[in-house]
Amino acid sequence: MFNLAIILGVVLLLAILFLIFRISSLISVAKGNSNKIVSGSNKINGALFMLFLVGMGFLFFWYSFKEFKNYNLPVASEHGSQYEFMFWTTMAVTGIVFVLTQILLFYFSWKYQYKKESKALFYPENNKLEVIWTFVPAIVLAILVFTGWRVWTDVTAPAPENTNNIEIMGYQFAWEIRYPGNDGKLGNTDYRIIDATNSFGIDFADKASYDDFTYREMVIPKGEPVTFNIRARDVLHSVFAPHFRLKMDAVPGMPTSFTFTATKTTEEMRAELNDPEFNYEIACTEICGRGHFSMAKNLVVLEPDEYQKWYAEQESFLQRNPEYLSKVPADLKELAMLKTGLGNKELEKQN
Repeated sequence: MFNLAIILGVVLLLAILFLIFRISSLISVAKGNSNKIVSGSNKINGALFMLFLVGMGFLFFWYSFKEFKNYNLPVASEHGSQYEFMFWTTMAVTGIVFVLTQILLFYFSWKYQYKKESKALFYPENNKLEVIWTFVPAIVLAILVFTGWRVWTDVTAPAPENTNNIEIMGYQFAWEIRYPGNDGKLGNTDYRIIDATNSFGIDFADKASYDDFTYREMVIPKGEPVTFNIRARDVLHSVFAPHFRLKMDAVPGMPTSFTFTATKTTEEMRAELNDPEFNYEIACTEICGRGHFSMAKNLVVLEPDEYQKWYAEQESFLQRNPEYLSKVPADLKELAMLKTGLGNKELEKQN
């Protein structure tokens, strides 16, 4: 509390000194002798501009190189290299322009500060210069846009037939994961039958839903195409998996998808980073409400044989929640029981 009082006192003192300076300047203007003050303050401000340029320029480059590994995460997907090339090409072009324009901006503010003997130069036009600064940026931007379009087209190409379909659904404030089971087909859903257990609203009138299962984490295989079938249950969310250079919005009423191939298992990435506690993560990058910060889901990448073993061990939603057999239409109930193995359990009970 005492430290806060000191800080507030310092801020108040600085505000008072600034007001005194402004009042003295206004009094000088009223008396008609402001030229000396303006000239003096311009020299100070010009020097401060150059000091700011040098100081902040140093911090800009120092921080960029020092923290490079922290914000440039390792790539763990096939399309990630394309994304990285496009991203850093764009950063190089725009970064060079940014640095040059900032240097000129601050330098000109110092060099062309107000001086009593100086006169402004009347420079009406220069057609050659206008053509250069119009066409050169237009050509560079056109190349960047075209290259980016080609990369985006490759990244968002239609999923191959052998892709691993996985559904990820966002809601306030979590992600839910659903797998299609042995038939490789995700069953239909209906928002009207969502409840506390059936968070996806799985429609048990669809035969493809009987072997669907949910899991607490996202688990995918290395080296095989994976398609995220993305949807939102309430508001806008956004699926973000930074190490895979994956980002796609989850929009209510408008399913989206993203197909990619992981190139490093979780264990391989732990070894590369020398971090045994590392886990891939799916986060939400859409400000979706008060609990937005908590929307994190672990993503585990396994070798294909480990993934197949894990996949075969999973129980379907109906197996874990047999009470939902009552939701299956009567003419399909026998099929559902056979497909899930619940029919054998019923026979065992009867015997």
